[in-house]
Amino acid sequence: MSTFPGGTSLSFLDVYDDAAPDGVVGGSPHLHLASTECYAVVGGEGELHTVTLDGCREIPLRPGAVVWFTPGTIHRAVNHRDLRVVVLMGNAGLPEAGDAVMTFPPDVVADPDRYRAAATLPPRSTEAERAADARRRRDLAVEGFLPLRDAIRAGDQAPLREFYAAAAALVRRRAGAWASIVRDGPLDQAEASLALTGHLALGVAPHLERAAVRQAPTPERAFGMCGRLSPVDVGVPPAVEHQPSRAADKEHSS
Repeated sequence: MSTFPGGTSLSFLDVYDDAAPDGVVGGSPHLHLASTECYAVVGGEGELHTVTLDGCREIPLRPGAVVWFTPGTIHRAVNHRDLRVVVLMGNAGLPEAGDAVMTFPPDVVADPDRYRAAATLPPRSTEAERAADARRRRDLAVEGFLPLRDAIRAGDQAPLREFYAAAAALVRRRAGAWASIVRDGPLDQAEASLALTGHLALGVAPHLERAAVRQAPTPERAFGMCGRLSPVDVGVPPAVEHQPSRAADKEHSS
């Protein structure tokens, strides 16, 4: 088992520090369709704003806080002061393969071509241009997020249910390849661990002679959905990145 424990992925996230049109400082609201995500806060202060059919929450984020959320949780990272998070994602490889949908307005989410155009960060020559593109993408996601949040607050689940259906339809074509990512990642690790426990129950441990240490290279910093993201190379095979093209960037989480 040479990949990161549990078939998970790991990234460092510095949440965006500029304000969206509603005045809230932070990242792009989105959900994951098949993966659970975890925030472990290592610096600064902020909040995690979530929307589910059960309601809306605003969870304080301070150093030492750990919060995780399951597929279908719309989440928005909010930065009050230098918020930095270690992000753990289940099913390493799925986020890179497109296991996320941003809360763009319904007419965008319903059209795969429009969604792809809105989600993709095009190649740019300067960091300022890339930051502007990421900001425009974030602002469009916030535009669609606010009506979803407000409807849930008002007791109306219909808009969120419609968004769930549109998100599932959006990824339907590429989701056919996701089963192999799960089999080769978390399922493979679980089966290997079961085999080890079987050996140990017999009083033998041949795997101990294959003990090894892995160290990840220093991660590169990119523009993610919720902030400047530094995904750690934990042995996940290359895949189509988080949105439908490699230019769409590799945010594993928020």
